[in-house]
Amino acid sequence: MTGSPSAPLAPYGLRCDHRAEPLGLDAAAPLLSWRLASGRRGDAPAAYRVRVRTDDGTGNGTEVWDSGRVADPAAVGALYGGEPLRPRTRYRWTVTVTAEDGATGEAESWFETGMGAPSGWTASWITHDRAALDVVDAPEEGVLAIPDHGLEPAIRLRRAFATPAAPVRARLYVTVKGLYEVRVNGARAGDAELAPGWTDYRDRIEYQTYDVTALVRAGGNVIAATIADGWWSGFTGFDARRSGAHYGTFPELLAELHLTYADGATEVIATGGDWLTARSPVRYADLLMGECHDLRRETPGWDLPDAAEAPAGDPGGWLPAQVTGADHGLLVASVAQPVRAVRELPAVSVTRDPDGRHLVDFGQNFAGRVRLAARGLTRGDRVVIRHAETLDADGRLYTANLRTAAATDVLVAGDAAETVFEPRFTYHGFRYAEVSGLDSLDAADITGVVLHSDTPWAGGFACSDPDIERLHRNIEWGQRSNFVSVPTDCPQRDERLGWLADAQVFLPTACLNADVAAFFDGWLREVRGAQSADGCFTNVAPRLVGVADEGAPGWGDAGVLVPWHLYTVYGDERVLERNLDAMCAWVDFVHRHNPDLVWSRRVGPHFADWLALTPTPRDVVATAYFARSAELTARAAEVLGRGETARRYGSLAEHVRKAFGERFVSPDGRIEGDTQTAYLLALAFDLLPAALVPRAAARLAELVEAAGPGVTTGFLGVGLIAPVLDAHGRADLAHALLRRTEAPSWLYPLRHGATTIWERWDGYTDERGFQAAAMNSFNHYALGSVGEWLYQGVAGLGQAPGSAGYRELLIRPRPGGLTAASASYESVRGTVRTAWTREDGEFRLQVTVPPGASATVVVPTPDPGGVREGGVPASAAPGVRIIAAEPGALRCHVTSGEYRFTAEAH
Repeated sequence: MTGSPSAPLAPYGLRCDHRAEPLGLDAAAPLLSWRLASGRRGDAPAAYRVRVRTDDGTGNGTEVWDSGRVADPAAVGALYGGEPLRPRTRYRWTVTVTAEDGATGEAESWFETGMGAPSGWTASWITHDRAALDVVDAPEEGVLAIPDHGLEPAIRLRRAFATPAAPVRARLYVTVKGLYEVRVNGARAGDAELAPGWTDYRDRIEYQTYDVTALVRAGGNVIAATIADGWWSGFTGFDARRSGAHYGTFPELLAELHLTYADGATEVIATGGDWLTARSPVRYADLLMGECHDLRRETPGWDLPDAAEAPAGDPGGWLPAQVTGADHGLLVASVAQPVRAVRELPAVSVTRDPDGRHLVDFGQNFAGRVRLAARGLTRGDRVVIRHAETLDADGRLYTANLRTAAATDVLVAGDAAETVFEPRFTYHGFRYAEVSGLDSLDAADITGVVLHSDTPWAGGFACSDPDIERLHRNIEWGQRSNFVSVPTDCPQRDERLGWLADAQVFLPTACLNADVAAFFDGWLREVRGAQSADGCFTNVAPRLVGVADEGAPGWGDAGVLVPWHLYTVYGDERVLERNLDAMCAWVDFVHRHNPDLVWSRRVGPHFADWLALTPTPRDVVATAYFARSAELTARAAEVLGRGETARRYGSLAEHVRKAFGERFVSPDGRIEGDTQTAYLLALAFDLLPAALVPRAAARLAELVEAAGPGVTTGFLGVGLIAPVLDAHGRADLAHALLRRTEAPSWLYPLRHGATTIWERWDGYTDERGFQAAAMNSFNHYALGSVGEWLYQGVAGLGQAPGSAGYRELLIRPRPGGLTAASASYESVRGTVRTAWTREDGEFRLQVTVPPGASATVVVPTPDPGGVREGGVPASAAPGVRIIAAEPGALRCHVTSGEYRFTAEAH
C-alpha cells in the first residue's frame, strides 16, 4: 500500500434506510449503511463491525446488537439483526471499519423508531362540524365576494393541557387526511411542508414524528393545528371534480403527543372529543386553485396556552371536535424525506403596468410559493397574486396552459396595516408573479420560496460550454420542481400526477443528481398498491380512479424498470425483494393477454413514444418493453437467488426477443417504422441478433444525420439516444445533438429563456408561437433524460456493466468538441469524481475512486504508450494496471484513490 498514512480509511455519511438520523422509523430490520473515504491510494476495507444500543440520553443505553467482525470487503451496509426494535425508542449505532492493513475507522449515528404496529395508537380521528361552516358572520366588506371554487375553509384545532414539569422527552406523532401544520405553544413543530404528503389514502396514510421536547414547558401548554384539503379532498389531477370523488370530502386530524418526565412517568395527549375546533382565516386552500387568507377572521394568539376560547356554540369561536373514528389500520411511518422549503429566490425585477399591477420576475421557473410583505393596507383591502411560467407577446402572464388551475393566492387585510403573507397549503409552478392591490411593491418585499422533497443533492456537472452547463441546471431545476412528495409530470397545471413513464425514463438522471433511494422507496409503495389483482400496473401512482387506469407499454413497465435501476445504483437488494412479486405479476399479465409474444392487446391508452416528432409503431414499442421487463425480472430473481423464477423469465425474454425479430426486423436489419426510437429500443434492450447490430446502429446514425443531425424521439427514446449512439461508436453524433441550437433540440429552449426543461420539443417556436395550451408545460423533466449522458458520457463518470452500488466504475470521457468537463457523485461507497481538460496539446484526466471500489479508466489518446500517471508512465504507476492499448485510447484498471493521467490531446 502506498500514499500518505495521515488520512486512513474512515466511514462517513451514515444512513439508516437511506436517511440520515431518521426520526420515526417502523422498519423491523433497517439497513445501516456508511460511505468510505481515505487519503491513501489503494486503501480498501476488509471487515466491519456494527453495534447498536438504546439511547436514553444519559449514555447508559443497553446494547441490543453486535454484528461482530464481518469479513466482507464489499460491504457498505448491514441489515440490523438484533432483538426486536421497541417502538418510540432512540437507538445509537456505531460502525467500525477495518482496512486491509489493520487500520480502523469509526463513526456513529442514531435512529429513532416510531409508533410501531397500528395497535399502538390510541388517538381518534377528529374534524370540525361541517354544518357550522354554513354559518357566517354578518356580511361585512364583501366577505362573501371571494370566489372560493366551491372549497371550504381550512380548520383550526387545539387542545390545552397542563404538565407538572417540563418533560425530558416529547414526541409528536401526527398525520391528517389532507394537509396539516402543527404548533406547540405558538412554535411550529418540524419543518415539513405539504405534510403528510400524497398517498393512496385507501391503502395507506403516512404519519410523521417530531421532537418537540424544547417546546413543551411546565404548566399550561397547547397543541394547535391547521388542516386543509390537500390531495385528500381538494382538486387533484385534471379531474374537474374535487378529490371527494377520489378519496375523502373533508380533512381529519390524528395526533398523539407522548411525554416522558424525569421521574420516568409518561403521559399521552391524543386527539379526541376533548379537542376544540374553529374555522380559520384560511377561507380556502387548494393545491391547484390557490389559497386565500382573510385576516379579518384572524384571532391572534390562538395557538398559545392563554388564548381566549369562545363559548361552545359561538359560530365564530371554538366548538367541540367531532370524532369520526379510531381506525389505525392504514397508518404507516413515512419512509422518505419530507417536502421542505429548501431555498429562497429574490425577485430579479419588479415592474408596474398602467393598471397598477406589479409583475415580478424571479428569474427561475420553480415549484413553490411567494412570501409577500404587504404595507399600507386598510381593513378589507384585497391583494391578489397570480402565477405563471412565462409571458405572452404583450408581456402579461401566460396562463392558458394552466388549464383549470387558478394558481391564485388572495390576501384580505385585517386591522394591521402591515402583514407578511405566505401560503402554507398550496404550491405553484411559476417564474412570474403578478401582484395587484398594492400601491407600491419593492423587490425586497417579495421572495420566491422553493419547495420540493428534500432529497440530498449528490451530483454535480460542469463543462467548458456555458450552454451545456445551463442545460444541466435546467435539468436539475426540472427535478426539483417535480419531486414534490411523488415524482410528478409538471408543477403548474391541473395535473401534477405521478406518471410512471416520466419517472422511469428520468430515473437514471435523477439518481446522479440526488440521493433518491428513500424517495422512490416511498413512491414504489404507491406503484405496488395501485397494481390490480390480475397484475396490471397503472399509468399514474398514487392511483386516481378513472385516470388512465390500465398501464400502457413503457408506463406500466416502470414497475419493473424502476426497482431494477434503484438496485444497480444503491446496491440494496431489498428493493428487489419488495417488488419482485409485483414485477412477475406484471410480466405475467402482459404474457397472458399476448400469448403470441407480440404485445398488441391490453395496452391501456398506449401512449407509444409520447410526443415523438416521428411516431414509432405501437406494437414495436410495446413488444420491446415486454422483452425488457421479462429480462429484468429474470435478473432480479437471479440476484435474489430464485433460480427457477430467473430461468422462467429469462426464457420468456428470449422468446419475446425472437418474436420481436421475426415480426418487426427485416433480414437487412431494418426495423418496422424505421424511426430513431425503434432502433434505440432494439439496440438498448438487446433485441437483435449480433449480426444485425452494426446495421441497425448504422441506420440509426443515418436517421439522426438526416434529421439535421437532430432528434425526433419522444419520451421513451430521448434518454437512450446519446448513450446508444455512444455505445456504437458515434459519440460525435451524440455531441452534435447536444450542441444543436435549432428546434428540435435541448438548446433551443435555452435560446428562448428556458430555465427548466419543456414538455415538448416545440413548446414555443418563433414561427408558431406557443403550442396548444391543452398540453404545453414549460417545466417537465422527461426530455431532460439526457442528463445521464452528461455525467457518464461527457464527463465520463459511469458504472461498469453488471456492477451494483458503484463497486466497479467505468471512467470513459467523450470530449467531443469541448475543452473541459467534470462531474462528481456521492455514491453509496463514497465520492466518485472525474475532471478532464484539453490544453496545450495535452489531455489531462483526474479520477477519484472511493475505498472498496475500483475502476476501468479509458484515457483518450492517439499514443497509448505515452500516457503518464502522476508524472510516470501509466504502466509503472502504483495502483494502475494496463488492460489494453486500444486504437485511440489506453484502457487501465485502478484501485481506490486519486489519479492524474496525462496524454497527448486526442
